Amino acid sequence: MLFEFLLLERPVSLQTRNRQNLQAWKASVRAEASKTWAGPPCNGKKLHLTLVFLYKEDELDLDNIIKPIQDALIGLIYDDDSIICDIESHKRSLTEVSEDANYPKLLIAGINSGEECVYVRISESKPLGDYFHERNS
Repeated sequence: MLFEFLLLERPVSLQTRNRQNLQAWKASVRAEASKTWAGPPCNGKKLHLTLVFLYKEDELDLDNIIKPIQDALIGLIYDDDSIICDIESHKRSLTEVSEDANYPKLLIAGINSGEECVYVRISESKPLGDYFHERNS
């Protein structure tokens, strides 16, 4: 893993009609990421983005929350989001999840907060075959 952070607020969909809200969300994502990111942008690496959206009642389409988060990290974590080669995204109702020893500590913190949140992790991509090997074993 290269980097992870937790957004303790409801994400804003790329499809929102309120563009000002979308820009504020991107700024919030970037501000939270910049609290712990210490390095220069990761260039020349293929990256894997993992998102977990924990919601209360009204769920959002996962594909519409991915792009604003990716865009918010341009210039901070990477110079161009085209280096993200793998995306793993999950959404779960807060009523259906509980602590699990296999979860990252930040995801557990999000669960325990009881509030809508997004866990974000960026790691280096693995060779394509590794993803299928894990699922077929």
